[in-house]
Amino acid sequence: MGKLVFVLLGGWLLWARPAAAQTPAPARGTNPAGVLLASLFNAYWEDRARLFPLLAMAQGDNRYNDRLPNDQTQAFRQQQQRLYRRYLNDLLNIDRARLSAEDKLSYDIFQYEMRTRLEGLRLNLWMLPFAQFNSVPSLLGQLGGGTGAQPFRTVRDYDNWLARVSRFPAWADSAIVNFRLGMKAAVVLPRVLVLRTVPQLQAYVTMDATKSVFYGPVTRFPADFPAADKARLTAAYREAIQAELVPTYRKLAEFLQNEYLPQARRSTGLSDVPGGAELYRYQVRLMTTTDRSPDAIYLTGLAEVKRIRAEMELLKRRVGFRGSLPAFFTYLTTNPRFSPYQTPDEVLNAFRGIQARLSPNLARAFGRAPKSPFEIRQTEAFRAATASAEYNRGAPDGSRPGIFYVPILDATQFNVTSGMESLFLHEAIPGHHYQLSLQQENTALPKFRRFATYPAFSEGWALYCESLGPELGLFKDPYQRIGALGDEMHRALRLVVDVGLHAKGMSPEQAVDYLMANEPISEQEATAEVERYLALPGQALTYKIGALKLQELRARYQKQLGERFDERAFHDEILGGGSMPLSVLERRMDAWAVRQR
Repeated sequence: MGKLVFVLLGGWLLWARPAAAQTPAPARGTNPAGVLLASLFNAYWEDRARLFPLLAMAQGDNRYNDRLPNDQTQAFRQQQQRLYRRYLNDLLNIDRARLSAEDKLSYDIFQYEMRTRLEGLRLNLWMLPFAQFNSVPSLLGQLGGGTGAQPFRTVRDYDNWLARVSRFPAWADSAIVNFRLGMKAAVVLPRVLVLRTVPQLQAYVTMDATKSVFYGPVTRFPADFPAADKARLTAAYREAIQAELVPTYRKLAEFLQNEYLPQARRSTGLSDVPGGAELYRYQVRLMTTTDRSPDAIYLTGLAEVKRIRAEMELLKRRVGFRGSLPAFFTYLTTNPRFSPYQTPDEVLNAFRGIQARLSPNLARAFGRAPKSPFEIRQTEAFRAATASAEYNRGAPDGSRPGIFYVPILDATQFNVTSGMESLFLHEAIPGHHYQLSLQQENTALPKFRRFATYPAFSEGWALYCESLGPELGLFKDPYQRIGALGDEMHRALRLVVDVGLHAKGMSPEQAVDYLMANEPISEQEATAEVERYLALPGQALTYKIGALKLQELRARYQKQLGERFDERAFHDEILGGGSMPLSVLERRMDAWAVRQR
């Protein structure tokens, strides 16, 4: 949870239209304020890359791939505070009134980010170092397998990884110190999350180094490696696994199981820990980039659930089902006619078929398409059990494609009515692949904007893309449309359940029952969802809050512009500036609408 703060604030086709829509670089040569601003942004980006080398690597900067900062220490938090205060002060010394319109936008985004980061550092999120999501231990497992963002192309790359993991034991020791300080302050994880995290850690404990996921790069040495380097690295990787990685994962697992679990809380919501109400309000602001209160978001969720439920009732009658909505859900999830898949390859090919159906229609809705390659892959076995379908952004230079990962534990559980088409629209094309690729390909943006991720923008955009299904050639089967409605309902339910769990005393059991009463979801799936909301307070709010804002803006401009409204220009303008807080986006888009008139 502590990691989530800076990860989300820092920073996710094969054809392209002409580059006419690319945002031009503002002319700063004759604008002293603009020159100062550009210099500040460049300096910040360099300092940020050194401070957060894992983020730098994910964004294509491999200069610090041998580093793993110990972000669990007070010294590291103080270093962050000094950095953000210094850059905020430097920014405020620049006369905003003298900046170009695009530079004013960058100024506002940067000011928002610095102030939000400083606010987060005042809170005691550091007492909750990690749970089963977004943790350094699980990230290292993904990187060390050799198929993620950590490169393994040169001998130096292999040595960089050895240097990086040599710092993992110190990181783990500091995390344990923070967990213990949290225990003394009663700021502890819910017991259910600890029970999920321990097996994750134990999965990395193996007596045979060759069976470890971290041995993967050794099995895939590039052919041009000298024999002496192969021998040296093979021995070094065995030693790192046996002497550093396995003992550290074992130590973390045993600490959580034996010392932390007995003091983990039986309660679940964030408001149940000291200072938890303030923590949750911060998480809501951080994730939604709005000042909306938890109570207001809860009421929005209830209204959206009611609206979508009415649409489900209409579709139920359209396909001729005469029973209740819960009975309809059971029918959709148990009728074998809706579960045609037997193997992982069949599931992956179904997603490739979706891509083939929508690709010819993309030019109708977008004037611009990414240059970055795109792939569909099955999620690695070592993390599939706890993973969701997800998109991992590619490298800005195209050396690593954007990847849509699909966890497939049991192919027969994939269902035509489970929203496979809407899932692809959201996680892949045009959702996260278009948004993240076009953003980082836009070299006219300052780097802090090229690689920023504001969840309400990115997840809101991806959910908005689900609504584009009909015009992109999807949802022709009414049961796929039912699946899409189910996905929309799922995001509306999150507004109710996330706030309910963390601010209104809703129990996990009540949350599971509420989910199952309003969408086709099994008890096991609903339980996993609720545990996700417990581990990532506020994150589940981003989808619907962001999508509602984009739908509001589109409706506003369609009314204002009438026949002058151009859907392609609207989408290109939204994506052209990259991810940003919703309030800043609204100002940008209002200015766009004025220009269209």
